[in-house]
Amino acid sequence: MTFPLHVPLTGSGLDRAAELRTQAKTLDKLLRAPQARLLAMAGGKFPIDLAGAPRVDWSPMSEAILAAATDKPVFLGLDDGAPRFAIELKPVEDPRELGFFSESVKFIDLRSIAPDLQGGEATVLTEAKSLLDWHSSHRICSRCGAPSDMADGGWRRDCPSCGAKHFPRTDPVTIMLLTRRHPEMGDRVVMGRKHGWPEGLFSLLAGYVEPGETIEDAARRESFEEAGVRVGEVRYLASQPWPFPSTLMIGVYAEGLSDELVREEEELEEIDWFTKAEILAALAGEHPRLMAPRKDAIARILVEAWATDQLEL
Repeated sequence: MTFPLHVPLTGSGLDRAAELRTQAKTLDKLLRAPQARLLAMAGGKFPIDLAGAPRVDWSPMSEAILAAATDKPVFLGLDDGAPRFAIELKPVEDPRELGFFSESVKFIDLRSIAPDLQGGEATVLTEAKSLLDWHSSHRICSRCGAPSDMADGGWRRDCPSCGAKHFPRTDPVTIMLLTRRHPEMGDRVVMGRKHGWPEGLFSLLAGYVEPGETIEDAARRESFEEAGVRVGEVRYLASQPWPFPSTLMIGVYAEGLSDELVREEEELEEIDWFTKAEILAALAGEHPRLMAPRKDAIARILVEAWATDQLEL
């Protein structure tokens, strides 16, 4: 198997400096350091400077921007020694009216801008979005119902009432490169299209890993539930953080043991086997029926690597 696969939304180059998270006084000094910068999220969107190639717009620390936030800043890490934090802004009609951003800045959702960002910036936004979304939805203690407080630079929430400590969660999802060799057509891969997706858009089958399951168990269960295909060997290929809302996509090779497909009708509108030639045509935008997965998705990386024989399976 050929490694490494280049997977989008990975490899930011940011030093998370986890050892600093428990040092409240140090974090306060870092926040007010001249080189400190804040990444503001508003309505799930981030400030992108469109003057030239799209790039993330980092704001200098100021009391005004902190006052416009819903909670304390989250510590993302160090960029060549320079502190980097993220905050979520209180709801406003247009965040640019707050006066912190230039006219060339536009707030754009990560799904739309990720493929256009360079140098690991999309990875930093992935970290920030996952953390800020978690804080937004976990302000109340799940044990006793009391309001909880941010701690450890944003990497924990504490309940002052019952003493419970809550940590950011990431849900594991297995995504399967489910293949089987046909005696005449050669290797084929299973891809499906969910209800409501754009016409022609297909992707690899995927599903959450359930409690008490291994990744291999989940891949076999999901393959049978969604496609009716029994699976033999399962092997890890690559992974990708996917902050919609906060999952870890675990890409695996799954050996199909049968040809007949039985579609899970409630979730999937279409399902089919596709050859390497069909995948290559879709990647080139030349397939009459099939549209390849989006460029920043691990599904795209896996099917492209498979179709171009980068994987030795």
